[in-house]
Amino acid sequence: MDPVAFLVCVSIAHVVSTADVKHEAVFWRNSQIHSYFINRQRAAVQTNGDASNDPITFNTNLMGYPDRPGWLRYIQRTPFSDGVLYGSPTAEHVGKATIIEITAYNRRTFETARHNLVINIMSADDFPLPYQAEFYIKNMNVEEMLASEVLGDFLGAVKNVWQPERLNAINITSALDRGGRVPLPINDLKEGVYVMVGADVPFSSCLKEVETPQNQLRCSQEMEPMVSCDKKFRAQFNIDWCKISLVDITRVVSVIKEKPDPGSGVLPDIGEYNPPSDSLKSRDYFSDFLLTLAVPSAVAMVLFIILGYAMCCRREGVEKRNLQTPDIQLVHHSSIQKSTKDLRNMSKNREISWPLSTLPVFHPVSGEIVPPLHPDSFETTSMPLMQTQANLQNQTQIPQQPSGGNYCMSTFRRLEVNGIPEERKLTEALNL
Repeated sequence: MDPVAFLVCVSIAHVVSTADVKHEAVFWRNSQIHSYFINRQRAAVQTNGDASNDPITFNTNLMGYPDRPGWLRYIQRTPFSDGVLYGSPTAEHVGKATIIEITAYNRRTFETARHNLVINIMSADDFPLPYQAEFYIKNMNVEEMLASEVLGDFLGAVKNVWQPERLNAINITSALDRGGRVPLPINDLKEGVYVMVGADVPFSSCLKEVETPQNQLRCSQEMEPMVSCDKKFRAQFNIDWCKISLVDITRVVSVIKEKPDPGSGVLPDIGEYNPPSDSLKSRDYFSDFLLTLAVPSAVAMVLFIILGYAMCCRREGVEKRNLQTPDIQLVHHSSIQKSTKDLRNMSKNREISWPLSTLPVFHPVSGEIVPPLHPDSFETTSMPLMQTQANLQNQTQIPQQPSGGNYCMSTFRRLEVNGIPEERKLTEALNL
């Protein structure tokens, strides 16, 4: 045995055995999907909490490092559900013990508990699976698919379609890790999961139906392809056959990338560094001052002078305008202005009776007489429309014929036309 590997194994065993935390060892094979469920109830007991009510979260990391290995993933939906570690180790991790520190946090009691998970990775190259098919299941989440019963049902359905001698799940990936969108919280929508399986026999004719030109055309038109074996999955798994991937590793051409030579890391010898001298020549900034300040100021001053001359010195003026205007036009303009002024003065001095809207009116609530309002001191839109029939100017009361031994008084409005009272209605009333 290699001495270096022996020392590494001894040191790991010493760390696990001497730690003050509980530890557990599991054995995983490379190129196969494995999962480990972190029991929430056991963590609640270790943190002196209530497993049914206390929110408990978990933190996982590689011992001595802040995060997990690149091939290992972790998911926990809510603080009231179990955590899941899952992943597919690669061949380069074979023979290396991976220690994962699992820390449980009780959000009610604020107590913590630590548990070490030792993952021993073994080689699975003795059973190669050159034919690999990846399915996209739309009605599953990754933690649901990792359950042994669900994964066993899916592998059983694939085995009935493919008919291989050996069939294993190689990898399981959430659709969110492939760039998928988080589903809306309606109708119990799922994130979706990609499941890669490997077998030792070529693909069946049913799986190859997806690659036919007719089905490829239907997929390009966002239509469901016609696959005869879909009914064997439809009862439990809703598979998107347009996203299925069939890979034959025996036909894949390996591409070897040449790594660039990092070199020795030592710069070549190009002589000693000569810094500039302490005595630097002074620089004249007068030319820079002229370019940045004096020239723009001079241009602005010229523009200001031109604008001032155009606005102040080029005005026509009233005298120049009158000289250029014909005399007859000036006379007409002057006569119009004079006539307008006389008409305005005459309209202010004429005496006419006030309109009915300015006469005393009854108050709509109390019935009291409201004094007249001048048109210049109120808004005509708010003038009441109910007017009184008593105590008005230019009114005449005349006696009427007796009716039942009593006299009645009738009131008539005295009208004026051009300042001359109109007595026609009053005369007609007296002659009755």
